[in-house]
Amino acid sequence: MQLIIENLSKTYPNGTKALDGVNLTINKGMFGLLGPNGAGKSTLMRTISTLQEPDTGSAQIGDINILETPMELRKILGYLPQSFGVYPKMTANKLLHYFAALKGIASKKERETMVDYVLDITNLTKVKNREVARYSGGMRQRFGIAQLLLNKPKLIIVDEPTAGLDPAERHRFLNVLRALGKDHIVLFSTHIVDDVKDLCTDMAIMNNGQILLNESPQAAVGKLEGKVWEKTISPEELESHEGAHQVISSNFKQNNQLNIRVLSAEKPSEYFQASKVELEDVYFSLLNNLTA
Repeated sequence: MQLIIENLSKTYPNGTKALDGVNLTINKGMFGLLGPNGAGKSTLMRTISTLQEPDTGSAQIGDINILETPMELRKILGYLPQSFGVYPKMTANKLLHYFAALKGIASKKERETMVDYVLDITNLTKVKNREVARYSGGMRQRFGIAQLLLNKPKLIIVDEPTAGLDPAERHRFLNVLRALGKDHIVLFSTHIVDDVKDLCTDMAIMNNGQILLNESPQAAVGKLEGKVWEKTISPEELESHEGAHQVISSNFKQNNQLNIRVLSAEKPSEYFQASKVELEDVYFSLLNNLTA
């Protein structure tokens, strides 16, 4: 089963073009949609999730036309938005039973089996009788995954799920998504490059409503091999280097020095040294329209 998106466009009444002819084909596994805030990622997620309509284009998964038969899509969809509310005085266990009933699981025994399963896969069994409102940010996000799994979805969409999580919570949450990617199409949007690098088998980089790149992280990094160079400079030298070179990024080191990374087909000067290419280099090069 594939998710096929063709020529999706959306312009808001204020003139913002959130989607500009988006084309993607997404297979089973973890697909990362990477881009800065305002790139159009959430608009694309909401459109695929049937929460809003595009101006033009189509979206298809299997034999389901998403835009023409949204209710059919919702039967196989699991969606986790950037933020979601919960009933403050209900435990995770009771709330999941409630959601399961809303999703049509009428048998109490079947509900118990499914709730136990989603609590186990999201590592929440030990805290199932705690009120969800008292969960940490990472636990609440894992609860969000638990509730979307209740209807055994074939397509899972998660929008900026690791924003605000501490490193340990982020690691646990990504492990849950990694496990789900083995059997589902998981579309995962983020502005955090490491999320995609650590998690996704395929990816797209998006900005200003357009897809700038669509391939595996490994293939994207491979295209810049031998073209990324680094050098340590003083902060006062940064402006002159930005004028002379295609500076991808700069980071402070010890002793108030800057490490700059430059994109160039050839060694810029004897003072530069070759650097291992990172996915961040691909990301910032595309956002800044750098070529080598």
